Amino acid sequence: MTTTLVIGLDGHKSGDRVLDYGKRMAGLIKDCELLVVYVVEWSPYSFQTPEENAERHKRRENEISTAMERVVDPALEELKKAGLQARGVVRHGHVAEILNTVAKEENAEQIIIGRSSSKGLAERFFGSSTSNLVMSAHVPVTVIG
Repeated sequence: MTTTLVIGLDGHKSGDRVLDYGKRMAGLIKDCELLVVYVVEWSPYSFQTPEENAERHKRRENEISTAMERVVDPALEELKKAGLQARGVVRHGHVAEILNTVAKEENAEQIIIGRSSSKGLAERFFGSSTSNLVMSAHVPVTVIG
């Protein structure tokens, strides 16, 4: 039975360390698939007109395509060059919620993410996506510093 590990990337340099850890874990597990996930923060407004929502949907599709091209595809290429089984997905929503949902949908054993370092100390500990995920995830979360 293949073990699935979810790797959450945010498009920052810390993603390299997250990928390295995922590779190391996949090497130890052997029969492992790495699922690279990028979440585009998204908050649709219910007060917009149908035309505005249609335009927003087009932008959303462009954001998905761009994130796949710039973040997920290069990560997948690196993982596959290392001989690992990997696939990727981009979704819109709240980071912690989406990563947890994907992990549940895929019956993942673990989520691997990077610690945000671009925010203030208080937000990193009390309001970040990382801390929200750690507190709410249905599977273990490994945070790479």
